[in-house]
Amino acid sequence: MATNPVLDVEGLDLVAGRPPHETPLVHSLGLSVAPGEVLALIGESGSGKSMTCLAVMDLLPPGVRQTAGHIRVNGRETVRRGRDAAMVLQNPSSCFDPVMTVRGHFRETVRGLGLGGAPDIRAVAALAEVGFDAPGTLLPLYPFQLSGGMLQRVMLALAMLGDPGLLLADEPTTDLDMPAQAKALECIDALRRSRGLAVLLVTHDLSVAARLADRVAVMRHGRLLETGPAAAFFEAPQSDYGRTLLAAHYDLHDALAAPSPRAANDQGARP
Repeated sequence: MATNPVLDVEGLDLVAGRPPHETPLVHSLGLSVAPGEVLALIGESGSGKSMTCLAVMDLLPPGVRQTAGHIRVNGRETVRRGRDAAMVLQNPSSCFDPVMTVRGHFRETVRGLGLGGAPDIRAVAALAEVGFDAPGTLLPLYPFQLSGGMLQRVMLALAMLGDPGLLLADEPTTDLDMPAQAKALECIDALRRSRGLAVLLVTHDLSVAARLADRVAVMRHGRLLETGPAAAFFEAPQSDYGRTLLAAHYDLHDALAAPSPRAANDQGARP
């Protein structure tokens, strides 16, 4: 029996401005994400990926509006932020109040979501779920006392407090070093498996998509060009643009893997 999607976007149009000076941003977009599934939304900057996430969260910036289509989360068109869906962003340091402790952020979020129980107990449990070995020691710390990777995991813990069925992860590893990237992706993968979480993963990094995604959707100029299983995309993209993205990814991988001319000369000079 088919599983109903957690996220169902149908015929979505987003525009900036007002007639007669409208600028189309997203055109007739349709996508869905099932429970426990990761859909990677890939494409160049300005293709409409992040704007789609903001539309799902009902957080479109001033001057941008939805002119057509439907967005449903768990079958409802009214999204309860933090309860139905939660979102984590790149550059986690910019998402925290620098004069508020980790404990303060959790207390504020618990209060905003109307959750019962002791906030500190909820905080410790949430931080343990994203891989902190001594979560209680983080509570009195300020954001500047944590690394970017640690802040990203704290943001994931905050996002999970309301037990949402959908996580929107917008470039969650962009500003992190490689070990922190790996840890953040492990956390997202563990959350989707343990909670049956649906994840819409926005990324320009195809290695992130290859590592985490079950399916891939390719966007360009606000249009969805192709969608399908991740394995099929990495084997043979359907669209010309998808093939271009994949070729560029492999070219970059080969360039990074190749030794520099200086290193090659140094190696050749060794006895």
